[in-house]
Amino acid sequence: MREFILQQLRKPYGSLMPWLSLVLLLGGILWVVRTVGVDGAEQSRAKLELELNQARQEFTHHKEAQRARKDLAQVWSALPVERDFAPLALGITEEAKRDRVTLPALSYKTEPTSVANTSKGILEGTMTGRYEDLRRFLYDVETAEELVYIEDLELVRSDAQQDQALTFDIKIATYLRGEPGKSAVQ
Repeated sequence: MREFILQQLRKPYGSLMPWLSLVLLLGGILWVVRTVGVDGAEQSRAKLELELNQARQEFTHHKEAQRARKDLAQVWSALPVERDFAPLALGITEEAKRDRVTLPALSYKTEPTSVANTSKGILEGTMTGRYEDLRRFLYDVETAEELVYIEDLELVRSDAQQDQALTFDIKIATYLRGEPGKSAVQ
């Protein structure tokens, strides 16, 4: 083997043999570094980027859940308690009197909802008054501190026009929360 190498070195291209072997050795080292080092680092980087994106998504979902929990707690605290439903009806009747609207027989009832520890309170009746007074009353109900809304409003046809008074069937609704000791928001 030694003889073969010495013969090769004596040939005209023999002086290039050590350089060629050095180039082949460096090429092999470069291939190993590229395969093991760079490709492995790129795969590791891609895996870390994927984990980072997943962590960002989880963080975003967590922040949204915190906001939703806070909003739910705020809405929950704005709901009247079931035991305050009758006084709420009385308050609406008093507001009607202040606005010169006749609200003679306001009935109220509660209905269960699909949300735990809540019910829907419904106030129904007829109201009569001048347009301006009715408008002011409706505005006052809709902008009240309590969370109430007008669910239905229907004009009752009248043959006789008495002082331009209008009569409406009105349905006012609110949602009620259970007793304070049984909070649904944890």
